[in-house]
Amino acid sequence: MTTKFIDVTGKTEDEAVASALAQLGLERDDVSVEILERAKKGFLGIGASPAKVRVTYEAAEEPAPVKPAAVQKPAVPRAPEKKPERAEKAVPAAAPQEERKPERSEKKPPRSRNERKPAPPRRPAAEEAGEAEPAVAPVDLGEPCNDEKAQQITAFLTGLLEHMGSSAQVKVYLDPEGRYKVILEGDKLGALIGRRGETLDAIQQLTNYSVNKSGEKRVRVHVDAENYRLKREQSLQRLAQKVAARVLKYRRNVTLEPMNAYERHVIHTALQEVEGVTTYSMGTDPNRRVIVAYDKTR
Repeated sequence: MTTKFIDVTGKTEDEAVASALAQLGLERDDVSVEILERAKKGFLGIGASPAKVRVTYEAAEEPAPVKPAAVQKPAVPRAPEKKPERAEKAVPAAAPQEERKPERSEKKPPRSRNERKPAPPRRPAAEEAGEAEPAVAPVDLGEPCNDEKAQQITAFLTGLLEHMGSSAQVKVYLDPEGRYKVILEGDKLGALIGRRGETLDAIQQLTNYSVNKSGEKRVRVHVDAENYRLKREQSLQRLAQKVAARVLKYRRNVTLEPMNAYERHVIHTALQEVEGVTTYSMGTDPNRRVIVAYDKTR
């Protein structure tokens, strides 16, 4: 038997002893009590301290813990060590052989039935029609002119151009056929030409009206700028040849865009010698058009 003790506190000595007995699970007769500190109430709770007791009791000796016998692990048989295999003898590398390029087969792969042959280059319409494109001779302006009519033309156009805000210069020529040809020279003449020459046509019409209003011998005035008339005439002649080739190929009539009297005249003149084609005009100005028709009788 061994003697042990515990120290316990409580509000009173009795409470401290009861607390110790409860912890030990013993009776009052089984222990001895020693009061270490008595409880103090203090004044109005100030200076109060709990009671402290030491409870001594007899306890049986605990047997010494027995160490468990060491369990011997079964011996694991060691695997026999493998001897390192001898390194294989190095095989000498074969000498590099020259690469032989595959011989190109001269035979071409057969063409698929669905594969289309490339279309031959399209020939100009004039060649399709069997006619060479006619060369257009440059327009002969004639000689510079300063007679009474030429002065009237110059005076009218100078005033008109000033109102239009243009600084173009007016030059008048008289061709062998007695027509007055007016050339407008300067910068930024596109506004005087207009879309498809509509503004230039209007200037020419006003000039003809102004010069011929006196009732004297009537003259014809032809107004041009930046050589537009010649370029337009050549363009219309090429258009006429292309349309004629189409009419001969498909044997169907073709209606051209609306044109003024001069442009319609260019188309009629360009195709009057083409066999199998005839031309005529339909409609009223400004929507009068040229019809290029297939002629079976020619």
